[in-house]
Amino acid sequence: MLRSALIAAAVGVLLVGVPLLGLGAWTVTRQTESDLSRRAMVLQLLVAGSTAPLPELAGQVELLLGQGRNAGHLHARISSPDGVLDVGTAPTGQVIRRSVSQDDVMVAVDIERSVLNWEVAEFGLVILGLSLVAFGVATLSALWQARRLVEPLEVLADNADRLGRGESRLRPVSSGVAELDRVAEGLERSAASMTAALAAEREFASDASHQLRTPLTALSMRLEEIATSEEVDEVHEEARVALNQVERLTQVVDSLLARSRLQRRATVTSVNLGELLDQQVEEWTPAFRERRRRLVLHPLEKISVVATPGALSQVMATLVENSLQHGRGTVSITARRTGRSVVVEVTDEGEGVPPSLGSRIFERSVSSSGSTGLGLALARDLAEADGGRLELVRARPPVFAVFLSAVD
Repeated sequence: MLRSALIAAAVGVLLVGVPLLGLGAWTVTRQTESDLSRRAMVLQLLVAGSTAPLPELAGQVELLLGQGRNAGHLHARISSPDGVLDVGTAPTGQVIRRSVSQDDVMVAVDIERSVLNWEVAEFGLVILGLSLVAFGVATLSALWQARRLVEPLEVLADNADRLGRGESRLRPVSSGVAELDRVAEGLERSAASMTAALAAEREFASDASHQLRTPLTALSMRLEEIATSEEVDEVHEEARVALNQVERLTQVVDSLLARSRLQRRATVTSVNLGELLDQQVEEWTPAFRERRRRLVLHPLEKISVVATPGALSQVMATLVENSLQHGRGTVSITARRTGRSVVVEVTDEGEGVPPSLGSRIFERSVSSSGSTGLGLALARDLAEADGGRLELVRARPPVFAVFLSAVD
């Protein structure tokens, strides 16, 4: 910030100070030339209107040259039939001269150019002083603004570290800068969501360990009985009981998973679908532009859906990235409302999903291009956790559809 302020001040000085210095030099020269012409005319009138010999007018000429601007630096040469009169110190270097000739009287008034150069230099020193003041003001302003931003940024960095360590208590931030305050609010929301998620996970783990311990213990005892029994009928009976226990254990696991999804659904909220899709297009357009492809969002009415914003964004990002990596041509995103549901479709102009994969494309470790195959599986899990669905509705050209619940 300090560097930017100094660069801005330097550019301002160059754009204003240099032209102003040139204008000052031109003004000083013009004023000096005008003053020399005026004095030459006055001296010519003095000599022409006087009947005294030319040497007797030296005092009056010296008096006229010693008044006003540039006094003490002027030299005059008067030529008439009576002779030549020099008043002032004759210049030795370059001069600026103005002369008047009339009625056999010629008057020339001159001044050394170095005198004008000194005036221009003084004007330049004034500009330099003002420039230094401008640099000083810019520096102080930049330091003040930097201090105003650095303190909340340090707090935000500390809050981000705390969030990474799993802490939920964050330091308050009130910077007065709208952008920084929005970042702080986002971290606070993330901390609250993380706290709720951790609490739910701990509760789920506690309930799972409690509900699974007893049937697992019983199943282990049955298996021990089978391992030590020598009677076939007894082995069959123990195996039947063990299978029943496995079924009950499966029901317990299904119940726990259903409960976990219900807890996840409790965190969903109303999401503006248009804003979320616009954000996805804005984020992915540069990547498509680099590959000379297009990402198009077709116009849609104002629709709100029931979902978790972060999860739905991840689902859409996965579909768009898949089309970028494995598809071809233009990628289109459309959304429409059908009754109480909303369907968001992502399609491209590529070859689509091979027939050998079909619906298995959503299974983990299943991929048509050598990737990990986790993306679509995770996207489907996220969609289902929010009460939606992710389906492949057409293989060639590929059309992936996300089914969501609309907000009435």
